[in-house]
Amino acid sequence: MSQFAAFPEAEHRQRLTRARHALREAGFEIAVIMAPEHLFYLGGYDSWVAVNSPQAMIFGLADDDEPVIVVRNVDLSLVTETSWVNDIRTYHLHVDDPMAVIAAAAEEKGLRDDPVAIETQSYVVTQALAERLQDALSPAPLGDATETLGKLRWLKSDREIAALRQAARHAEAGLDAARRTLKPGITEIALAAGIEAAMRRSGSDFWAIPTELTSGSRNAGGHGTPRQRVIEPGDLVHMEFAGVDRRYHAVAISTMAAGEPDRDDRDLYDLTRASLAAGMAAIRPGVPVADVEEASLEPLRAAGLAEAAMMRFGYGIGIAYPPVWLETLQISRGIDQRLEPGMVFVLHACLALPDQQRGTIQGGTWMLGDAGLELLVGPGDVALEVLAG
Repeated sequence: MSQFAAFPEAEHRQRLTRARHALREAGFEIAVIMAPEHLFYLGGYDSWVAVNSPQAMIFGLADDDEPVIVVRNVDLSLVTETSWVNDIRTYHLHVDDPMAVIAAAAEEKGLRDDPVAIETQSYVVTQALAERLQDALSPAPLGDATETLGKLRWLKSDREIAALRQAARHAEAGLDAARRTLKPGITEIALAAGIEAAMRRSGSDFWAIPTELTSGSRNAGGHGTPRQRVIEPGDLVHMEFAGVDRRYHAVAISTMAAGEPDRDDRDLYDLTRASLAAGMAAIRPGVPVADVEEASLEPLRAAGLAEAAMMRFGYGIGIAYPPVWLETLQISRGIDQRLEPGMVFVLHACLALPDQQRGTIQGGTWMLGDAGLELLVGPGDVALEVLAG
């Protein structure tokens, strides 16, 4: 077992067997996997560098096939310290053609003119890279396996759940730090520093999305990162951040108040909480994801604020690398998916009123079991936390 392997080889091989079956069912004959989350999930290879150096795991779909990993030569040690795969091939950047190395491995695996499975929706598969790879593999076309492979990660194993629980403990350390640190007069960046330092001290690995943190009038927008804004008495403060263990993310989402907020902010928070609770109440095994989001909108429609809910209600969470931590599971209208025991997902209710410069968000990470929902890290459905002003 490699020095820093996150899981035993046997678990990776079981995952690879399921991947081969799913890819065969989808009509593929060979796979060239490039997304870092799948290199980790199937091959155990832990590295973020796919953003600037092409990497791939190539395997045939016969059960006895042994995969090949292709990486830049300077990254060889990253493979050997984390992956169980023995056949590792390298190239020198700007000197060798990595697509030729990948194509040679694919030919050994039986490359013909059948579709090659690859994650064309991955951010690492740019148009330029895909065109180069297509030329190298011609006449075999590239076929999108993003959804096929992504679905394999929806149901978590016992070891994955253990990693998610540890990640949740790191995120909880961040929430505790927020409660200790948040006060009027501190800047958003200083507050984020306290949260992030606490998670690192707890043992968290690096997270795939920057800490999102806004306050006061900035809360009317989504996905804001902290700035040098000084938090004022009574401000609501939005926070969204993840603890990470073995690349598994558990996300904490919270709105807290730096002293007593005004009545409009408190009422908006209470409505956000009601939306979160209504969506959660609709969750059970077998339920269509669209029905869950529809339920979350009922309190908002009654208040005439359904249009203020601009975020999807939830999404799957697990392995992640920058720049995103979302899985292909989407808890949203317009999506034809159903919930199953063993899924882990982020749920959040978010209301944005740009014309009033107000907004709130509340949520966390849950696991769905046969007995219902289990909150891994939240705070979830709770009354507004008002910290001393």
